[in-house]
Amino acid sequence: MNDRPAPGAPAGEALVVGLDIGGTKTLGVAVDAAGGIAARVRLPSGHGPGAVVEAAVEAVRRLREAVPAARVDRVGIGIPGTVDHRRGEVQQALNLGLEHLALGPTMTARTGLPVHVENDVNTAALGAMRLTAAVPSDSLAYLNLGTGVAAGLVLGGRLWRGSSGAAGEIGHVPLNPAGPACVCGEHGCLEVLASGSGIARQWGGAVPPAAALWRLAADGDPRAAPIAERLVAAVAAGVRLLVLTYDVERVVVGGGLAEALGERLLDPVLARLRAQEAASAFLGTVAPSRRVLAAPADVPLAALGAAFAAEPEAGPEVKSGAVSGVRLAAASAQ
Repeated sequence: MNDRPAPGAPAGEALVVGLDIGGTKTLGVAVDAAGGIAARVRLPSGHGPGAVVEAAVEAVRRLREAVPAARVDRVGIGIPGTVDHRRGEVQQALNLGLEHLALGPTMTARTGLPVHVENDVNTAALGAMRLTAAVPSDSLAYLNLGTGVAAGLVLGGRLWRGSSGAAGEIGHVPLNPAGPACVCGEHGCLEVLASGSGIARQWGGAVPPAAALWRLAADGDPRAAPIAERLVAAVAAGVRLLVLTYDVERVVVGGGLAEALGERLLDPVLARLRAQEAASAFLGTVAPSRRVLAAPADVPLAALGAAFAAEPEAGPEVKSGAVSGVRLAAASAQ
């Protein structure tokens, strides 16, 4: 991704800005009616309410400057943590130092535009849905493997948050009650086995980068090998859980940990799922392994999805379609 926005929108075209505010960087895109990216920008996020808001305002300003002939109609924001999408409030985002921040109203006051705020995993799910033209569907789960583990859900073409906003919080489903302690108070949760923070807790001390740990595991390191084995088992369990609870047509695996390991992780996950399917007539019929797709590392899914989330609250209904010519590909040959 380029750090400078690149111009490219016809005169008078209506655009939507999508922002993905992360722990270290804010990614912004200006999206046209067809879902194509007309401009993009990348800035440091900062820490605390003032810094986060200023970075977001600056991203909107730069994107507007990048497409001077077009007009920006609204802004969508994806941000980690607990979000009240109706009020536009970030109730808590610990990594950003935010608590009860009225981000939507504040951004509207600063930019003069309608602003919708959504959890970033939800926006990534919406972004992923727009990249499935090669495999049309109206249901999808985005399994985010990062600092934590959670899933964004699109069901019937619409974002599904659940009755209290907790839909997709599968990271705190216990897989092994005798496993490592989780921050939620349980033991052996999916998150403690399949996330960056969980790996760090299992390793203790200065944990090596994911790719380095994977190499150690491949070489038979007695400390790294069990962590890698548990990671593969947990990701496979996460995919199976999403398929069996929501019967989604696609499970897109993404996030920082998935991006760092790529096929080194997904190949053994798919092999494990296929072995389970071969041993179970039921799982063989459901075939979770055939529903897995890999999120492209070079596409700003959460920022794109934030733009789509800014549609009127009656939606957003998200149809599969192209985004700047990008398509999701199967995680491995079936």
